[in-house]
Amino acid sequence: MSHALLRGDHHVHSTFSDDAVSTLTQNVAAAATAGLTTLRLVDHVRQSTTWVPEYLAAVRALQVPDGLTVLTGVEAKVLDTTGTLDIPTLPGGIDRILIADHQFPGADGPLGPSTVRERIAAGWATDDVLDQFVDALIATMRRYPGNQLAHCFSILPKIGLSEADLGAQRTDAWARTAADTDTLVEVNEKWGCPGVEALVALRHAGGEIVASTDSHEASEVGRYTRVVALLDAVEAS
Repeated sequence: MSHALLRGDHHVHSTFSDDAVSTLTQNVAAAATAGLTTLRLVDHVRQSTTWVPEYLAAVRALQVPDGLTVLTGVEAKVLDTTGTLDIPTLPGGIDRILIADHQFPGADGPLGPSTVRERIAAGWATDDVLDQFVDALIATMRRYPGNQLAHCFSILPKIGLSEADLGAQRTDAWARTAADTDTLVEVNEKWGCPGVEALVALRHAGGEIVASTDSHEASEVGRYTRVVALLDAVEAS
């Protein structure tokens, strides 16, 4: 592995998520086979989720090979412009919350991508859309410091925009907030984001990048292609 970051996978789902197929045990075994030194086990939660204590007990019961550190996380979507997360009250033992842009943060709750596209077509200015989105991410990082951004900016193509539309000012404000709030930013294999400009801005701001596959199957754990290309480009820049 040419990048030290590739020795970790900071976003791996198990059967505690309803869209994943591999168990915690299978993910740990896959991480060891891939030669990883760090694995963050992560599963989706909502405000109604009740199984987090069971999940933590299952993680504590794992047989972890020497040389592998297993961390915990839960993934929750941003709900609105104030930075509210769709998350239950958490017991102790969760290392990081993964802050996810699964939907667009609206003033009164999350908006689906099709709704946002329709509003843009009806005249919602792109600058206003992007300001609201980035401001919501910043509000969430400040409200929940010390956590992790999951596949950040993955919502943009779904609403007909791209990271290139963000511009330097929004990107720099996002990067500075991540650094100031001790928010890890994952480079996500599944979604291929954030892109090079955002990652370079994060590096300049002193923020910390981690690698993730967003694996939903053990065979994907620690297997990187898109992340390698992104990190190579960051180094080259």
